[in-house]
Amino acid sequence: MINKKILWLNQVSKDDIALVGGKGANLGEMIQANFPVPEGFAISTAAYFDFIKEYRIDQIIKEELTALNYEDNKLLEKASGIIKETILDAELSPSLAKKIISFYQKLGKPYVAVRSSASAEDLPTASFAGQQATFLNVQGEKNLLEAIKKCWASLFEPRAIYYRFVQKFDHLKVGLSAIVQKMIDSDISGVIFTIDPVTNNKDLIDVEAVYGLGEAIVSGAVTPDRYLVKKGTHIIVEKQINRQNWMLKKSDGLSTRKNVIYKKQKQQKLSNNLIVLLARLGEKVEKHYQFPQDIEWAVEKEKIYLVQTRPVTTLAGETGRGLKVRKGRILLKGQAASVGQAFGSVKILKSAQELDKVKRGNILVTKMTNPSFVPAMRKAKGIITDEGGPTSHAAIVSRELGIPCVVGTEEATTVLKENEGVTVDGEQGLVFAGNVILGKEKQIRIGKLPKTKTKIYVNLGEVAAAKRIAKIDVDGVGLLRAEFMIAELGVHPNYLLEKGQAKKFSSTLARGIKEFAKAFNPRPVVYRATDFKTNEYRNLKGGEKYEKQEQNPMIGYRGAMRYVQEPDAFALEIEAIKQVRHKYKNVWLMIPFVRTLDEMKRILLMLKRFGLKRSQDFKILVMCEVPSTVILADKFMQLGIDGFSIGSNDLTQLILGLDRDNEKIAFEFDERNAAIKWALKRIIRLTHKESGIVSICGQAPSRYPEYVEFLVREDIDSLSVNPDAIADTKKLVAKIEKEIQK
Repeated sequence: MINKKILWLNQVSKDDIALVGGKGANLGEMIQANFPVPEGFAISTAAYFDFIKEYRIDQIIKEELTALNYEDNKLLEKASGIIKETILDAELSPSLAKKIISFYQKLGKPYVAVRSSASAEDLPTASFAGQQATFLNVQGEKNLLEAIKKCWASLFEPRAIYYRFVQKFDHLKVGLSAIVQKMIDSDISGVIFTIDPVTNNKDLIDVEAVYGLGEAIVSGAVTPDRYLVKKGTHIIVEKQINRQNWMLKKSDGLSTRKNVIYKKQKQQKLSNNLIVLLARLGEKVEKHYQFPQDIEWAVEKEKIYLVQTRPVTTLAGETGRGLKVRKGRILLKGQAASVGQAFGSVKILKSAQELDKVKRGNILVTKMTNPSFVPAMRKAKGIITDEGGPTSHAAIVSRELGIPCVVGTEEATTVLKENEGVTVDGEQGLVFAGNVILGKEKQIRIGKLPKTKTKIYVNLGEVAAAKRIAKIDVDGVGLLRAEFMIAELGVHPNYLLEKGQAKKFSSTLARGIKEFAKAFNPRPVVYRATDFKTNEYRNLKGGEKYEKQEQNPMIGYRGAMRYVQEPDAFALEIEAIKQVRHKYKNVWLMIPFVRTLDEMKRILLMLKRFGLKRSQDFKILVMCEVPSTVILADKFMQLGIDGFSIGSNDLTQLILGLDRDNEKIAFEFDERNAAIKWALKRIIRLTHKESGIVSICGQAPSRYPEYVEFLVREDIDSLSVNPDAIADTKKLVAKIEKEIQK
């Protein structure tokens, strides 16, 4: 057995799991067997054990975990936070740090992937996959040393602690090796299963492929092409070609979304020759290990690399991705939209008129949801849609409700059968036949979060989520959508005005707003006035009478223009806000889709007439989503508003002149475009010049870490993100702010 703190991967083999973990041992084994593996080195478990003993961290681990109630989420999170913080605060010994840097320099100081490799990982009986962290595109000596400590700390994520408890592994005997490998900037990447994972047919090899980096396929964010190849003859027996609109590529040290050019989106990603080459390679790896393998691969400049292999533990009752499920038949693949797993009976909805079909505990299946679906979504245990992506209505609402969701399956409404029992896996974007969940369905855990100068708000609209999300350490609600509450009422405001039932509208809306104000008090709740488009208003009772058909509702009769032309309907919303503010003074108002200065001037006069005016505890904001608000930001401020909240989705569409729902051109939709960044810089600069505040409530900060860094460095006052992005965003912002202060 090799006995070194740091060693090159070509020095280890499959017998060195105790020293370099399952991942490291498998990589070394493949190198020694002459498989194409990127160069790298391992900081061994011996170094890890010395580290935790040197700083007496092993005693803290023992104290925190010995008598822990592992089923108590809060206690588990607290223990995890204490251990991780202790590891990250400790310094590597000078001799170890010097040795790591020496190896890194000999590697050529490239961008590297720093990957966790536990000594009880990638075993035939327990995969531990996904339990610890991986850090990609790491460059520089300081960043490398920090990434290694983060890998060690990830051994004590709540899910990893709980998993070891279930598997009966001793926390102090499981070591972690950090694997440092040259980063492959793949043109195409994917996985090879040397057994068909859907049918467990051992005569077939499953090759799956996506454009760009492999994170997209491993996370389930992109549905890959799937090719089945016959072993021995290497004949391609089946192809499933899936459209891919975007891919991940390395850019300035970050994994960045890039649009796939339109003509390639529907093309087969791998040539037949490359499919066969990968299948042959997979078969050789299986033959070497004498056991079916789950292999990750990458192709850069037409050269194939194998970046990981592990046993296909599905055969033993657990997937290689860490999902606690039995062996199951996959019915559908889509995009992972809201994490978790749930089992229930299918209810297929063709329209919002069928909402009553969904009972508590059902799996809601439909083409795509809209605000009128919310009452049924509340009852559902899981959601599956034909269309949509991570920013679709179904995805956003599911995350708020904390229920699993898979979107973009393309054929859920035709493949699934009414009342059929299925398992929704929102982490991998999979739908299984029957109940394949092992143990209890778990909730997302969010540990202790750092404090930040930049305020972190949350986007919400679902009343049922208010109390749950308010328990998270977040600074308030940056976007409270009115549409969900109005959709639940289900009646057009003008219809109620005509029937003399205006109070019904105001009181129902007030009850909803009050739940948010009460839950988050004294933290601010920014209520965005209704921004239904005409096609959405038509779905409400009486809507057809008041809403004309529009060719393009997105730039039609909506937002501020409605309030000016229909002051009586707008007054109902203001009345609701006033009712809530009698008791809760933390409710602010935001006006959406403002086009002109005159429009906003008239709205401010209306608010004054209705009895609402700016004060220390009542702010009036404009949603910056029309280019005119960017161009005239200082002039808008001089009207008497408190600032802006940037709606990056609509602002991007209007600056770039494209409809993101049009599949022929949606690939060009990108909030990171230079023109959009110019606009954001301008709105922040001009607003601050007039002593105002600027936030952002579009989807970009929830999706792109690099966008968060850009905004923080531009000194934005706050970010409002989806509930599932709160923890990651706060941690990232804290890190960026720390770097800025240096």
